[in-house]
Amino acid sequence: MSPLTDEIEAERLSSAPTEQDGPSGIGVLGWLRWTWRQLTSMRVALILLFLLSLAAIPGSLIPQNSQNAFKVQTWKTAHPDITPVYEKLQLFDVYSSAWFSAIYILLFVSLAGCIIPRTWQFVGVLRARPPAAPKNLTRMPVYAAWHTSAGHKAVNAAAHRQLKSRGFRAHLSGGSVAAEKGYLREVGNLAFHLSLFALLAGFAWASLASGEGGKLVIEKQGYSNTATQLDDFTGSAFYTLDDLDAFGFKLDGFTARYANSGPQAGSARQFTAHIRYWTGSDDSKLTKGDIEVNHPLEIGGSKVFLIGHGYAPVVTIKNAQGEKVYSGPTAFLPQDANLTSTGVLKVNDYGEKDGKKTQLGFNGYFLPTAPESFEKTGPVSLFPDAADPMLVLTAYAGDLGTDSGLPQNVYQLDTKHLTQLTQDGNPARARLKPGQAWTLPDGYGTLTFEGYQQWASFTVSHRPGNSIALIGAVAAILGLVGSLFVQRRRVWVRASVTADGRTLVEVAGLARSESAKIAEELAEIAVDLQDDAPAIDDDPAVDDDDPPAEPAAPAAPAVPDSKE
Repeated sequence: MSPLTDEIEAERLSSAPTEQDGPSGIGVLGWLRWTWRQLTSMRVALILLFLLSLAAIPGSLIPQNSQNAFKVQTWKTAHPDITPVYEKLQLFDVYSSAWFSAIYILLFVSLAGCIIPRTWQFVGVLRARPPAAPKNLTRMPVYAAWHTSAGHKAVNAAAHRQLKSRGFRAHLSGGSVAAEKGYLREVGNLAFHLSLFALLAGFAWASLASGEGGKLVIEKQGYSNTATQLDDFTGSAFYTLDDLDAFGFKLDGFTARYANSGPQAGSARQFTAHIRYWTGSDDSKLTKGDIEVNHPLEIGGSKVFLIGHGYAPVVTIKNAQGEKVYSGPTAFLPQDANLTSTGVLKVNDYGEKDGKKTQLGFNGYFLPTAPESFEKTGPVSLFPDAADPMLVLTAYAGDLGTDSGLPQNVYQLDTKHLTQLTQDGNPARARLKPGQAWTLPDGYGTLTFEGYQQWASFTVSHRPGNSIALIGAVAAILGLVGSLFVQRRRVWVRASVTADGRTLVEVAGLARSESAKIAEELAEIAVDLQDDAPAIDDDPAVDDDDPPAEPAAPAAPAVPDSKE
């Protein structure tokens, strides 16, 4: 290398590979090389990261099929005109869309293309010696010099020992000492890039090998993690219904506590599902466990999250002959913070009425704490806890449509082929407290409100990439801290014999960024070096009567386009 090249390399503190501004070579190969350099540059990586952030916004504003297919269908029904446009743009499946995947993959490739050459470059820097001292040390931002009567070789040796004791990588050669420190900055930089790569890889693996399903379980009932018992399921390319972990649990009880007074009256204080679970196919070996909000229970390779809670009125219905045709709890879905809940009862096996096969349907509300009168409030609950429960029902008779073979929503009543029962010329309605019975009009029998049970809804999630993403996120933060707060710097000490036979000691320093620390550190080195190279009192190198000459501005170091 030429002396000019040596000086440029000495002033270049980045270990990132240098890049060219335009295409290298001629023809297709040259353009491909240039395109690859642009893709792996910091500029393009930041653009891709910004685009990925923008692309994720629709996924947080628009209902997603992967999270709640029912909510997506409800949105489509409410916006029929714009739905076809959204479907073509894949806005209901943002995170698996072609355009989101393209940005994700390009960012992945960009990071990989930067990390690999940068790592090799850094390994080369670690194996190489610190750059030799430039010919003109006065060009450095921080510089000091004095004359001493000590021999130049002894001064250089002392400087070498001192710099090594300070943690510098020091090398003595050619009448000068070259030292470098702060490699953790580049280590942090590489760690940040590797961690970001791991973070993206974790998310990618989670999207390819994860799945989740939902299940509503009523107290005293159980659940087995099989395809037939899930209310809904969302899988992925490498996780299907055949890959479900073998386990199950029984919901023994549910504890719900609410604030009774103050401005937050009615707000939840505790939601805990008490379960007993088993793993494998043997359901005789049960283990007790609790599931709380944000505290899932990990069973095998899956986590069971508590996501909802409500009430299930227990109702017994008998037909005109006194035969029990319906009995048990039925889950009602909350509609507000006070758990005003709506639901339906479908009696498919009622039997015959007046010689015709008949089915009954009931639509209504469950109010955990009912008001004394509905005149001002309507059928709403005043408090989420079951302080004064009431069941409000409206009765229908006819054909529920359950025998048609078409799927139905268990929480909705199709009244197309049903006739609302009447009582005294008004629609047949009843308000029941626990233990009360309702004699159905027209001799349809009786309905008894036995009481209520609680239910809890769970999400069973299998996401194998979460731990990788978490480790990557933590490591990225640590790497970023290292790259921001560790300062890369170089120090040179040169002791040479002048024409008058004395020794001239020159000390110069260069930091990656402008900082007062390099000047303070260089001053400490110069002071400590005075023990081995004391300054001559009548040193003409510094004349107090003349202002010190300002050193020439340092040559601009090469600033490559890199991900730092």
